[in-house]
Amino acid sequence: MPAAEIQLLREEHAPALLAFERDNRAWFAASVPDRGDAYFAHFDERVRANLDEQAAGVCRFHVLLAPDGAVLGRINLFDLVDGAADLGYRVAERAAGQGLATWAVREILPLSATRYGLATLRAASRTDNAASRAVLTRTGFTPTGETRLSGHPGLTYARDLAEFR
Repeated sequence: MPAAEIQLLREEHAPALLAFERDNRAWFAASVPDRGDAYFAHFDERVRANLDEQAAGVCRFHVLLAPDGAVLGRINLFDLVDGAADLGYRVAERAAGQGLATWAVREILPLSATRYGLATLRAASRTDNAASRAVLTRTGFTPTGETRLSGHPGLTYARDLAEFR
């Protein structure tokens, strides 16, 4: 297990989260759509909006923290509706290839079932993002179909959470 801790997003995470997003912007843009300049210009507003969505029970945002408090990654659940949610994650370039994403997804599965009452998680990955597809496969997600992600071919996945309830 990597030296990291999953925490539910809180306002005090904002400075470290902004540093994580800025430091890894180019790295992320190689495999997922860039967030755009407005995301960074209005970052505090975006964090407040995320916290409002979290308080409303619509989403659950998590940070993966190093022992020194630096953000190493994010793992989020979006659109919690009718016992299902969409999973998204990203890991800092400096932490890539060390099993952090796989560990985080494995940790979020039982949490999703027990704390958030979910029965199913969905995810999607571009077909050219082998690392993300490997994480999903290693953590029990199965392909459910094809999709387009920002104009690129992708696959959709699902994971039943019955074993964690």
